[in-house]
Amino acid sequence: MSRLKDVCFDCADPWALAHWWAETLGYVVRAHTEDDLAALRARGIDGPEHDPAVAIDPVGEPGPSFWFNLVAEPKRVKNRVHVDVYGSVDELARRGATIVEQHERWTVIADPAGNEFCAFPEPGEER
Repeated sequence: MSRLKDVCFDCADPWALAHWWAETLGYVVRAHTEDDLAALRARGIDGPEHDPAVAIDPVGEPGPSFWFNLVAEPKRVKNRVHVDVYGSVDELARRGATIVEQHERWTVIADPAGNEFCAFPEPGEER
């Protein structure tokens, strides 16, 4: 038996995408400790905004952490796994998401890095 630990995204700008998803999910970007910053400096990295691996954590409730990891190659194909969220499609689009396709009960959206996910209306609300 295993348990979910993290959800990981490969991307070109971990800092920006982590902040976008933190706002989307109501999470918080994990703070860098002095030890974290020293380790980055030892690797020639000037600050947390250039960290090649940035995490976000849930606030006040259990849930997986999300990691945003720097990769050199661009996204090329449709995601084989995706995240589903409750939220306003209009608000997500206003913040930089792109509507990919609309279905009767959900909308497929791409985050600013092109990762597809599905947005559902809050329970009891109509789309």
